[in-house]
Amino acid sequence: MSQILSQIPRQLLQQQQRLTPQLIQAMDILQLNALALEERIAQELDGNPALELLPSDDEVPVPAEPDVGGDDRPEGEQALEVKEGDAVDFERLDSLVREYDWIDDETEYRGTKSRARGLEEADGKLDAMANTAARPISLHEYLMQQWSLVETDEQTQEVGARIIDHIDDTGRLSTSLEEIGQDLEPVPSPEELARVLAKVQQLDPPGIAARSLQECLLLQLATLPGDNGLERGIIGEHFENLQKNRLPAIAKALHANVEEVQAAIQVIARLSLHPGTEVVDRQTPVLVPDLLVEFNEEEDRYDVRLARGNTRELRISPEFRELLERSRQDAKVREFVKQKIETASAIIDAVRYRRERLLDVGKAVVEAQRDFLDHGEQHLKVLRMSDLAARFGCDPSTISRTVDEKYIQTPRGIFPLRRFFTGGAKTGNGEALGWASIKAKVQEIVDHEDKSDPLSDDVIVEQLKAEGVEIKRRTVAKYRAQLSIPPSRRRRQY
Repeated sequence: MSQILSQIPRQLLQQQQRLTPQLIQAMDILQLNALALEERIAQELDGNPALELLPSDDEVPVPAEPDVGGDDRPEGEQALEVKEGDAVDFERLDSLVREYDWIDDETEYRGTKSRARGLEEADGKLDAMANTAARPISLHEYLMQQWSLVETDEQTQEVGARIIDHIDDTGRLSTSLEEIGQDLEPVPSPEELARVLAKVQQLDPPGIAARSLQECLLLQLATLPGDNGLERGIIGEHFENLQKNRLPAIAKALHANVEEVQAAIQVIARLSLHPGTEVVDRQTPVLVPDLLVEFNEEEDRYDVRLARGNTRELRISPEFRELLERSRQDAKVREFVKQKIETASAIIDAVRYRRERLLDVGKAVVEAQRDFLDHGEQHLKVLRMSDLAARFGCDPSTISRTVDEKYIQTPRGIFPLRRFFTGGAKTGNGEALGWASIKAKVQEIVDHEDKSDPLSDDVIVEQLKAEGVEIKRRTVAKYRAQLSIPPSRRRRQY
């Protein structure tokens, strides 16, 4: 009986959230920064002739979108719409209409505008694609370009290239020469490997292909003018004492006074610990802010606006709409044109949604962090993504995508938007203070200490407590490490 009953069909009511292609695309575009958005738009313009740029000097009000046939959308498909907590909706954009010259081999359809105007609009697409940043050269490519110009025999060239393959992005050679040699045929002798390594270490930047920090510093010293004997002695023979700031012990061992040791350390301090990053950093693109914050003196407030750069408004070509009407008798052409228009509409909606969401989040951040903008780092307040998610009725992951890799330009400089989201602790008067503000207080205390008698972590804890901030000693030690502040014994100056 139970077996028979188990086969009786039942109806179950379940609520499921399905991600449509439009929603997936919208979430993808939402997390793009300004430069990545420029690149994405350039790709869409290049691949979809139904999508075009609105001229920058076009100030004419946008007319309503013409009817392209309400029955043309696939059954069950609606205009792009996103709902999160029933609070966020996409609305179809109004039509942006202007002439667009397009030629299709199958339909031989041509727009009515002149050739000169068509070339002008084509140049607009090329300009948009030209805004994409070039791929930076890697350290490996930079070294190989130099190595290929070194006049040497074929075997040495091959061994040197293999050594360069094992240099990491910091410029350090972390693999032993013995292991590198085992991958070569025939296997070079240890002497041969050492000889080729010495040649590779002569490449730019100085200190490249070093197997330790000491060797890296010594290689750089060798390129400096003068003998630098005291500096080489400190690094080669008393590196541990240098790390522990034992200057009197170094001076005694090298028969120098403390002042001479301090002068030598100043020379060493100008050397690079990671010379490989010097090359990579040269190729780092300039940060492009996504949001701009300006102070409005008349209304005593900070105004937030989008920094769109060279990205202009997008719209759909009216010729494609006309072609959609003309191709009613040609199902193949009609389906092609319809698909291109729908793809372009989805891109326009997604870009518009990104801008609106980014502006909303930017305004909320500036409102919450007014004290930071007025007074500086120590006044950064506690702000969590979950707080804004609750305010906008969306999931915290949406806020995370919105701020991901975005930058905001304020009167105090350019900052990652994520910087303004932080936890924190309450002060003695009940004020919520962000972790970044507490770090800034630790930095300020260290900056104003007596360098001949630097403060221990316990003393820093007591000074913070006197200011109403109670944190543990291990938290101070953690913040010191994050701020690259050494322990008190290494901060002592003689």
